[in-house]
Amino acid sequence: MDLTPKEYVVDHISGDYAFLRRTDAPAPELNQVALALLPQGLENGDRLRWELFSYTRLD
Repeated sequence: MDLTPKEYVVDHISGDYAFLRRTDAPAPELNQVALALLPQGLENGDRLRWELFSYTRLD
């Protein structure tokens, strides 16, 4: 299991899920993540960092 930090951008939000696109490495698929696991007030285009099983918003 790869636990290195990863960076994403919110591609779109649908219902209770956000669809994230990797920005630090090419990935063919979007990563679907429940909004409950992400910072509140998330919008399309927001940048996120996944590290130690937690997402934080990048400024």
